[in-house]
Amino acid sequence: MKILVIGQGGREHALVWKLAQSPLVEKIYCAPGNPGIAQIAASIPMPDRFTELAEWAGSEDIALTVVGPEVPLAEGIVDVFSERGLKAFGPDKRAAHLEASKDFAKQLMVKNGIPTAEHQTFTDAEEAMAYIEDRNTPVFVKANGLAAGKGVIPGRTFKEALQAVTTILVDKAFGDAGDSVVIEEELIGEEASFTVLTDGTYCLPFVSSQDHKMSHDGDTGKNTGGMGAYSPAPVITPELHDDVMQRIVYPTVNGMTDIGRPFKGVLYVGLMITDAGPKVVEFNCRFGDPEAQVLFPRLKSDLVPLLTACIDGTLEQHAADVQWYNEAAACVIMASGGYPDPYQTGEVITGLEDADAIEGVNVFHAGTKQAGKNIVTDGGRVLGVTAMADGLHDAIQQAYQGVFVIQFADAHFRKDIGYRALERD
Repeated sequence: MKILVIGQGGREHALVWKLAQSPLVEKIYCAPGNPGIAQIAASIPMPDRFTELAEWAGSEDIALTVVGPEVPLAEGIVDVFSERGLKAFGPDKRAAHLEASKDFAKQLMVKNGIPTAEHQTFTDAEEAMAYIEDRNTPVFVKANGLAAGKGVIPGRTFKEALQAVTTILVDKAFGDAGDSVVIEEELIGEEASFTVLTDGTYCLPFVSSQDHKMSHDGDTGKNTGGMGAYSPAPVITPELHDDVMQRIVYPTVNGMTDIGRPFKGVLYVGLMITDAGPKVVEFNCRFGDPEAQVLFPRLKSDLVPLLTACIDGTLEQHAADVQWYNEAAACVIMASGGYPDPYQTGEVITGLEDADAIEGVNVFHAGTKQAGKNIVTDGGRVLGVTAMADGLHDAIQQAYQGVFVIQFADAHFRKDIGYRALERD
């Protein structure tokens, strides 16, 4: 079969890498792809309209289209493909609203008794500021719409919180995504990422993982799309896993069906493990990035039948056969200096082949492009250096071995990926 993958980041590189291992796959295309993806898939341009891409997919007998990023899902790419009888993995536009609107997600959680932070939504800056003053406690201020993982600003002091409201609602730092803000209490605990596949009825959980959102060591700095990840995440115990499935995952999927928005695809639950139990920080309607870079290497089973089963409504039939590698995985993101603030691009990258040659290491491209004979930086998050090993300590060590042989000007990476898990040893 022929497969089309939509996207150009590290998540999509990991997706293509995993899909290419399937004996069912004849050829993979990626729109638009990146230099790393181009080594294992045919890159094609991403047209301005989804209809053009769907027509191309039909003419090329594409059997399955896998949508990586959230924006095309939120804009209805799955609807366009489905209307033409083409299989596309991911939620349709109405279901993808679960990620596209934080206010919508909060309303769904409240309606279905799903544990989350106390919150209010505002479109008026003065009203938002008055709410913050009345609460007089640390908050997080979140742009309601999609902001590439960067629309969340901590307001641990009154001054920080007011500035966050100004940044989002007044200065429009995130454009239309900040037409309204969700202000919620700061949850105290340890974060974890919980990923499931669902066909709208049955939910198949992946192994646990944890992301590092903040830009600098010790979870300091600014919020980013993710600076690294590891799997498994020890904070997710078997008991906690069952609790999340029963109190969060199934109520969310069933709640979406109840309001006429059946959800098929990936449900990513960003959790905060508090003293009162797990609470939802956010929902995503696609694989996490960089969580995908540690989950796919650990998946022993063929991914293709699982994705098609989500579309066909037959996921439960495959659940018993899914197998995982026991090894741990770690991913360190190498970013452009300054990210998530303004940064330079076009810096030549060296050492990629040396890193790939290290046992257990895969280098997933994110913000890169080909410039003549060179591969250069072309984004904030540039590479995801991932390693698998018998234990998490060794996986992290091997990932950093890969990082240390790769060079580009002003490269920035966190030096403490996995520190919470290692502290538990």
